[in-house]
Amino acid sequence: MQSGTITQALTWAQHAIDRIDARLLLQYVLEADHAFLLTYPDQLLTSQQADQFSRLVTQRIHGMPITYLIGERAFYDLTFKITEAVLIPRPETELLVELALKRIPADQSCKILDLGTGSGAIAITIAKHRPQSQVIAIDLSADAVAVSRWNARNLRVNNVHIMTGNWFNELAEEKFDLIVSNPPYVAENDPHLQQGDLRFEPQLALSAGANGLACISCIINGAPIYLVNGGWLLLEHGYNQAAECRRLLENTDFSNICSYPDLAGIMRVSGGQLNALV
Repeated sequence: MQSGTITQALTWAQHAIDRIDARLLLQYVLEADHAFLLTYPDQLLTSQQADQFSRLVTQRIHGMPITYLIGERAFYDLTFKITEAVLIPRPETELLVELALKRIPADQSCKILDLGTGSGAIAITIAKHRPQSQVIAIDLSADAVAVSRWNARNLRVNNVHIMTGNWFNELAEEKFDLIVSNPPYVAENDPHLQQGDLRFEPQLALSAGANGLACISCIINGAPIYLVNGGWLLLEHGYNQAAECRRLLENTDFSNICSYPDLAGIMRVSGGQLNALV
């Protein structure tokens, strides 16, 4: 597009992309909020701003997720830096955080482990809301670890330690009161991987074996070694994996096993409590 006013830029973009997406992209280019766009509709864009806005709109037309274009995403009550090295945090994952917080006393020191932390959204949010607890967050991707460390610093969360590793492999003989994870759980040949935002997200963080249960099974089988007696394991999983997750938990010394629905009514998180020794 040629240089024009804020109103002209939005009108031009809205012929090709969603109205809200157009607004968010222009706010990003102008480093402004929605109120600014409403207050100064006749302000002219510089040629540099118009060129940048045009490039972003073109990328959005080709399917690039809006989160990757503007580089941030709100999750729970925080805002996280997001790059193409990590999954885009989704509203349904907030259920995992809510269930975790219910199991962590606000006035006690607990140890929490987040496996496959990505942007750090789960681990950092838990740590922020439970400042007396200590959270360890692990991810296989060094690029993801760099993003999550940036987020922890930016959000001034000091009770989270983020490290590179493959599930439990980097841990010694530590014991945790709670283990949480949003692991890869999409079957490797699932057609959804070629649709929507998933086309642009890191496949390493999405797919897991022929049936999508490889990582979930690995975590459930390994968790008892790293949980205190009575400790909890909570896992996010696919829309059709709740029954199999519960079966795996039942076969691995867990009790109080349950699945929990997200706001759409889909069973999204399953978990259980490690049997206490008598």
